[in-house]
Amino acid sequence: MEQPSFDYQKDSKKGGLLESASKRVRMIFSVMASPNRIDILRILNAKGPLTYSELKALAGFKSKKESGKFAYHLRKLLRQLLVALNKTERRYTITNLGKLVLSLARQIEERSIIESGKMYVRTNKHTIEEFHSHKIIQSLVREANLPLEQAHKITEEVENKIYRFQTTYLTSSLIRETVNSVLIEHGHEEYRNKLARLGLPSSDIVQLLSSQDEPARNGIERVMTRTAGAVFSEYLLFNMLPKDIADMHLAGEINISNTPVWGLLPDTVFIDLSELEGGLDLKGKFLNMSRIPPIKSSDDAVTTLPALVSLLSREASTEVVLEGYVSALLNNVNDPENIASRFARALLASSGAPSYSAGMPVTTIAVQTDSLDAQQLNALLDGYRKYVNNTPMPRLGLSLSGRMTDSLDHIIAAVRSGGIISIGNNKVRASNGIKKADVKATAAMSLHLLSINLPRLAYESNKDETYFRAKLALMIKPSLAAMSLRKKIIVDYVKKGMMPALASASQLMQMSTASIAVNLTGTRESVYNILGESSSEVLQKVLKTAAEVTNGQGKMLGEEGAGIAMVSDDSGSRFATLDSEKYGKVSLLQSQNTTSYSQGMTLNGRDILNDGKASIQECLAIDKLLNGGFMAALDLTNLSPAEMKTAIETAAQELPFLRLSIGFTLCTTCGQRSKEGVDICEFCKSPHKVPLYL
Repeated sequence: MEQPSFDYQKDSKKGGLLESASKRVRMIFSVMASPNRIDILRILNAKGPLTYSELKALAGFKSKKESGKFAYHLRKLLRQLLVALNKTERRYTITNLGKLVLSLARQIEERSIIESGKMYVRTNKHTIEEFHSHKIIQSLVREANLPLEQAHKITEEVENKIYRFQTTYLTSSLIRETVNSVLIEHGHEEYRNKLARLGLPSSDIVQLLSSQDEPARNGIERVMTRTAGAVFSEYLLFNMLPKDIADMHLAGEINISNTPVWGLLPDTVFIDLSELEGGLDLKGKFLNMSRIPPIKSSDDAVTTLPALVSLLSREASTEVVLEGYVSALLNNVNDPENIASRFARALLASSGAPSYSAGMPVTTIAVQTDSLDAQQLNALLDGYRKYVNNTPMPRLGLSLSGRMTDSLDHIIAAVRSGGIISIGNNKVRASNGIKKADVKATAAMSLHLLSINLPRLAYESNKDETYFRAKLALMIKPSLAAMSLRKKIIVDYVKKGMMPALASASQLMQMSTASIAVNLTGTRESVYNILGESSSEVLQKVLKTAAEVTNGQGKMLGEEGAGIAMVSDDSGSRFATLDSEKYGKVSLLQSQNTTSYSQGMTLNGRDILNDGKASIQECLAIDKLLNGGFMAALDLTNLSPAEMKTAIETAAQELPFLRLSIGFTLCTTCGQRSKEGVDICEFCKSPHKVPLYL
C-alpha cells in the first residue's frame, strides 16, 4: 500500500505556528486573570492616552509601596501588546488587541452572571450589579422618607414579586415601577410621588425624532430641550407645587406657562448695562465662554451683544430687557450708515441665542429717544430693519421711550417688515407690558407666568357679578402664595450661582429686586359676554377688586410689590380649549372669530382712525389700575403707512405703553413671511403656514 508523503519542513512550520499561537493565547488569558490589569485596560479605553503617573493614580496605585506592583502589571500588558507606549509623548494607549481582549472579558463576565442563576440589575449608571433587596429599603427611607418598619414590609412584598418575574436581567426602572405599584396598592400615594421616575416614554422620543413640525425645524437642540423640559415639567406639577395649585392648573382654573422652567427661572429680567462698570464676572461658571468685559466703546457694544444675549437668554423664560446699550453703541459714532451697519451686525450675530420654548425668550433693547437726535434714532431703526428682514421669526425687539415724532416713518417701516416694537413714556417696560420693579438696581426680575381663568369663574358665578368678584378674590390668594414661594426659590438659585449672569449683575440678589404678579386672562369675555355687563365700569370694578386683594394678600406674605397684570402668555388658547370641552360653550369665541380668550387689550387701528377715543380711555383706565403690567396692543394690519402713522400718533398721545402689532403668515417650508390670510406661500407656493403676530 502506497504510503502518503509528507512535507516535513512545511508541517513543522505549521505545527510551530499553532504551538506559538496556542502559547500566545495562554499568555493573554494569564493577563486577563488579573483584575488589576483588566482595570488598566478599562481606564485606557475610557480615558484615552495617559501618562504613567495619570494611569497609576486612576488605577488606584497611589502609595509608593504599590509602585512596583503597578509597574509589574503594566509591563505584562506591554509585553503582550495589549498596551502601547508613545515614546515621543510618553503616553500609554490601549491597542486594538487590548480592546478585543477587554470586549471578551466583558462578554465572559456577562455570560457568567447569566449562568450563575442569580438576578442582576442593569442600572442607569451603566453598570450590572447583583440584586440586593436592602437597596430598596435604603431608597424608600432616603428618597421617600418612609418609616423603616414600613420600608421593610414594602420591600418584602416587592422582592416576592420580582422573584416571580422569572427574568435574568432586571432594570432599575422596572424595580422602581414595582415598588411604586406596591406603594399605591397600600394607599401610600404621597410616598409613591416622591419615588416616581420622571421622563418620557420611548414612543414620545421616537415621535420627537421623526416629527416634521417645530422640533424638527429647530434641530437636535430643540429635541433635547423638549425632552429635558418634560422631566422638569412633571417634577414641577407632582413634586414642587402645592397640591391645590397643581390641581387648579390641571383643571384649567389657572394656567402655569412654560412649566419646564417655571420653577427654575424668572420670567422677565431687566439689566442696566450702564451700571455694569466691571462687566459680567462669571467667575467659575461657563468656563468655555469668553468673559464679558465692561462695554466702554461702540466696538465693545457690537462684539459683546451676542455673548450677552446668549448668556442672558439662559436665565429668563420670557424676556430680557437691556437698558443702557444704545449709549455705548453710539459712543463716538455719528455717521448714520455706520450706526445702522454696526447695529445690524450686532443683532444678526445675536439671533442664535438658546431658548427653552418656541420663540422665547425675547430680548428687548430699551432706547431712550430723548437722548438721541432724529438721525441717530432713524439709523438704529434702519439697522434693526436689516436684522428683521433676514429673520423669519425675530426674537430681538426695541422698546422706544420718549419723543419719536420725526421717526414714525422709520418705525412703521420696521413694523411692516415684522419687527417687535413697543413705544411708551420714559418708564421702562418689557415688550409684553410687564413693569420693572420700582427699585434702584442693576438687575431686576419679574415673575408673572401664572394666569387665572376669568371666563371659568364667570361661568360658575351664575351671572352674579358680586359672586364673581368674591370667587376671584379666593382664587388670587393661593395663586399669590404659590408665586411668593416660587420667588424665594428662584432668588435662592441666583444667590447659589445657578444663574451666573444675574448673580454677577446683581452682586447679591435682594428680594426687593424681584416682583411677582398674577395674570388675568379673558377679562372682556368674562364681563361682557358671560356676565352680560355692557359697561366698562364693571370691568374696572373687577380689576380694582383684584388689585386690592393682591395688595392686602401681598403684605401678609411680605410681598409689598405684588401686583395684578394683563399680559400675553399661552393661557388664552388653553383656557378656551378646556372650557369648550367642559361646557360646550364656544359662541362667545365664535362671535370674535378667534380660538383664544383675550389677554391685555388690543386696539384696532381702523377703529382708532374712526374716532376710537372711548377704547383709548378704557385702556388708559385699566393701565392705571394694574401695577404688575398691562399690554395694550395696536393692531395695524391692513392699514396703509399713512393710516398707521395717524393711528400711532392718536393712541400714543394718551397711553403710557403701546405694542405695535401686524399679522403675518409664516411659511414653514421656505421661512418667508406673507400677508395675513393668504392660503399659499407667495414665494414657494407651499400650503404649510402658521399665523404669526409680531
